[in-house]
Formats: sequence, structure tokens, C-alpha cells
Amino acid sequence: MTAPTSPLPAQSTGVFASLSVHNYRLYFGGQAVSLIGTWMQATAQAWLVLTLSGSSSILGLIVALQALPILIIGPYAGVIADRVDRRLLMIFLQSIMGVLALVLAILTLGGWIAVWQIAILALLLGLNNAFENPARQAFIHQIVGESLIRNAVTLNSVMVNAARAIGPAVAGVLLAAVGAGWCFVINATSFVAVVVSLVAMRTSEISHEIPVPRAKGQLREGLRYVRSKPILWVPLVMMALVGTLAYEFQVSLPVAARDVFDGGPQAFGFMTSSMGVGAVVGGLIVAARGTTGLRTLIVTATGFGITIAVTAAAPSLWLAIVALFFVGWLSVSFMSTGNATLQLNSRPQMRGRVMALWSVAFMGSTPIGGPLIGAITEVAGARTGLAVGAASCFVAAAIGLAVWRRTR
Repeated sequence: MTAPTSPLPAQSTGVFASLSVHNYRLYFGGQAVSLIGTWMQATAQAWLVLTLSGSSSILGLIVALQALPILIIGPYAGVIADRVDRRLLMIFLQSIMGVLALVLAILTLGGWIAVWQIAILALLLGLNNAFENPARQAFIHQIVGESLIRNAVTLNSVMVNAARAIGPAVAGVLLAAVGAGWCFVINATSFVAVVVSLVAMRTSEISHEIPVPRAKGQLREGLRYVRSKPILWVPLVMMALVGTLAYEFQVSLPVAARDVFDGGPQAFGFMTSSMGVGAVVGGLIVAARGTTGLRTLIVTATGFGITIAVTAAAPSLWLAIVALFFVGWLSVSFMSTGNATLQLNSRPQMRGRVMALWSVAFMGSTPIGGPLIGAITEVAGARTGLAVGAASCFVAAAIGLAVWRRTR
């Protein structure tokens, strides 16, 4: 099924082992630039929606619309990721993402922006993400191979969260100084980097996976495959629960910054950046020493819940920022462990479909969790919204523990 067209370079070990692979260095660099812009846009868009509407429920609805296509068509998008050249698909989809960001920038800078326009663009971006996410997740395996996949997945999470440390902080400053529009301009420009990195890759060093031919029942086949393996369905169930209720920080944190700590966009930016810094530190440790499997996933889910609970109870902004550092640490540990566990235990011809289900569990659950946490936050406050997320981590850990004890 999988046969490299030429051998990969000799692989190094250590925290940054995956960066010894030429194509992964290109991928890493392009994504790093683009993701800073993505986090700038996410921060600016959340604050813009909250400013225009004054409602955390509306903010939750916008977040849900962006994730809705992943929930509805995510599994089928995984089938597509197993059928086509993933690199070419990513080039096309990343280009479309840049165009959508540019449209949002023009509407905002022109003074024409309204919540309904943001909603439409969020829905279109979500449609794009539904196809891009499984292709990107599976493509990492093609460029680094089996032995480096855990390290590469973790470094990818470190990169995402380093961008989360930088992007929101820069966005907070720009929001206060010049407004949201320029954050969207920067994001639109940043997609050039990732497209160039994909075009410049050495295709001879990409592991060639024979596309799965079109046939009836491929989606059902993927679901049956996952259901037959606890090492696959348990992480997916855990992430679905945690993704629905705990990962809704773009709904709860701006409200906490504004209403609990009496701050503005800069406070929100610092809170989000603190999570990013923590995730970078935690991710580097996981990249060097981390393990995969249900036991590790259970431990990280428990720790994630504890840190969110501490954040919910924090009496001051600065204590919340410190707690969010550890939220970021445990967040990336939980996410990387689950992702790598699925990649290492999936057959190559099923990997796109399995990772599509991971995207559904992580981001596709937001259409349910975003409005739900938004409503809870509006009625009972941001502290309660965060506490519900913490409780979901504990329940997920309990489910994982019950299955692990039965199957070990």
C-alpha cells in the first residue's frame, strides 16, 4: 500500500527529530507563518463579533457555524483524502482560505462588516476546513514516515500553539490600535507562505500511498474499522466529549476577559497567549519524552480538567493567566497523544478516514459545544462555562479508564 519513491534521509533523534526531513522543514516553516495569521484572525473575529452583537450566544453561534461542515461532511471528506493527491488538495484549499480572509479584511476596513457576513464567511471557511484537515493530518505521515510520526505530530502541535502565543498577543495590540481589519489582512497574506512551502517540496521524497479507488460503502467501511478497535474509538469518544465542552475557549475566554476580569482585547490576547506559551513548553517535553496509548491519554485528560478548574476559580486576571499556561500544556499533551495514537494504530488505506473522524471529534463537535457553552456562559457566567469544560475532561478520563482496565 505504501512505498516511498525514494528513501527518506537518515533520521535523527531528539526533540526536533522530524525537522531533519527536508519536506517537513518546509511544511513546518510555511505552517508556522500561516498559523500566526490564523490565530490573529480568530482573536480579532471573536472580539469583533462580541463587539458588534454584545452577546456570547451569538459568538458561540458563529463559532458553531465555522465547525458545522466538519460535523456534517467531515467523515466523507476523509474518504476524499484517501482518494486524491493530498499535497495538491492542500495547495488548492489553502489558497481558498487566503481569499476568504481577504474578503473579510475588505469588508471590515471598508466599514461594511456585519455579523451575518461574518457568519457566511465562517461557514465557507468551515467547509474548506472539513476537507483540508484530514488531508493535512494524513499528509504528515507521508512526509516523515512511521518512526517520526509521534514527534512530527507533537512538533506540529507545538507550532500551532507557538502561533497561539504570538498571534493573539499581536492581535490584541492591533485591535486596540487600528482595529480588526488589519489582522485579517495579515492573515490573508500569510497563506502565501504555506502554499509556497507545499509547491517547493521534493515530491520524490514524499511516501507514495496508492489512492483508494472509488467504491460504494467506503465511509461505512471506515466506521466499522474504527468500531472494531478500542485503541481507535476510545480516543475518538474522549476527544468528542472534551472537544464539545472543554475546547470552547474562543467562546468563554473573551467573556471572562470582559466580564470577570474587567479587561479589554489586550487582556483576552494575553490570556490566549499564555495558553499558547504553555502549549509550546508542554509540547516540546512531549516531543522529547512523550508516549502514546490509552493510559497516557487518561492521565493527560485528568490533568487538563484540573487546570481548567483552577482557571475557572482564579480570583484575578494574572492568576488566570498563570493557570492558562498549564491549561495550554495539558491541552497539547492530550491532543498530541490522541492524534499520534490514532496515526500509529491505523492502516495506511484507512488513515484519511480515521483522521477525519478525529477532526469531527475535535472541531466538528463545536456546533454543539459552541452554542451550549455560549448559552451557559451568558446565563451563569464564564466561570461556570469553564467549569463545565473541566467536568467533561474528568468524565472522558473515567470512560477511558473503564475501557483500559477491561482490555489491558
